[in-house]
Amino acid sequence: MMLAKRIQAECVHRPMRRKEVLTTGEVARICHVAPRTVSKWFDSGKLKGYRIPGSRDRRIPLSQLLQFMRAYGMPLQELEGNTTRVLVVDPARDAASALAESLSRTDRCEVRTAANDFEAGLVAGSFHPHVIFVDVVSESIDAREILRNLRGNPDLAAAHVVALAGALTRGQREVLLRKGFDQVLCRPCAVEDLLAAVEEAMNLVS
Repeated sequence: MMLAKRIQAECVHRPMRRKEVLTTGEVARICHVAPRTVSKWFDSGKLKGYRIPGSRDRRIPLSQLLQFMRAYGMPLQELEGNTTRVLVVDPARDAASALAESLSRTDRCEVRTAANDFEAGLVAGSFHPHVIFVDVVSESIDAREILRNLRGNPDLAAAHVVALAGALTRGQREVLLRKGFDQVLCRPCAVEDLLAAVEEAMNLVS
């Protein structure tokens, strides 16, 4: 209970209601296509979901829709308005809070923080972040373990994971990308760089 309260106290949180399972009609409105097109995606296996027992109705988990839209380069701004869920994993609580405050001031991001691998797992499991910034310099963070857990969880596999590091050579940056990070940023990071990373992750960059 004390851990849960501590995590909650460290979060920059704006409550929002999130629908985790969608109908084909809702998916059609998000993707700007006809419901019949969504049914074809479902029946062909391109868009994963399930049928309601005893009915022909289809249901699409939000996590599967996110993976589908990213795979086919569809803009994601229709998902939950323009609000992006961001998780910052950094043992330096002051730095994490500053980064979270910078992002949340834009009103485009809902941001939470975690100080270690364990907290990151707890927060990610309930928060379902779209973008995760991970400090890869600190020895108290096992970035490889975080990546493994994320990629192994169907509900989190589509998250865009950004490594936060100090000054890097081109070779060091490439190593991080090969390990599974989607992007690498070198500190200190300007707010514009952070937002650009978020927008790239959500396919909002034109």
